Amino acid sequence: MSKQAELIAKLTDKELLLNLYVTQIAMLGIAILLSWLLGNPLLPFDYFYFHINHLLIGLIFGVIIVLIEVFLYQKLPRSWFDDGGINERIFSNRHPVHIGVLSLLVASSEEILFRGLLQSQFGIWVASFLFAVIHFRYLTNKFLLLFTVVLSFSLGALFLFTENLLTVIVAHFVIDFLLGLFIRLKNGKEHYE
Repeated sequence: MSKQAELIAKLTDKELLLNLYVTQIAMLGIAILLSWLLGNPLLPFDYFYFHINHLLIGLIFGVIIVLIEVFLYQKLPRSWFDDGGINERIFSNRHPVHIGVLSLLVASSEEILFRGLLQSQFGIWVASFLFAVIHFRYLTNKFLLLFTVVLSFSLGALFLFTENLLTVIVAHFVIDFLLGLFIRLKNGKEHYE
């Protein structure tokens, strides 16, 4: 974790943000490429449809996860939530609208790849394992790794239950957006970038 923290400290906020955008766009590219190789370039979108009850389920699911994480944050040692400072750097100085844009990009790209493509074709175990691996900054923090694995399986179970990619995108968005706002408010930043 210390090497990662050193690397993060060397990046400017703009470089860190650019890295986030590039990796998310790369995930979308990988999803499109793999879908094309599997014979259906729009494969993840076979599971994408509007259903108001599924949107509400995603919203409620996301809020419950956030409440659990905030509760744990209040009760457990701060070191258990140390990701090398990445989330603090990403969200602390962002305007709430920018936090929303980032959250929508992350939720969409990750869920299209992991649930819409990988889980639908290779199962929940493969998708959840790879989801945990791409969050490599958590690999040295046992609590965050466990939380990420449980979250990934939970999102996978939600996808199995609803068979709707939009539901898990909404849930993931709500989680990232509310936790991004929590980080921003926790740090009491008054200016936006």
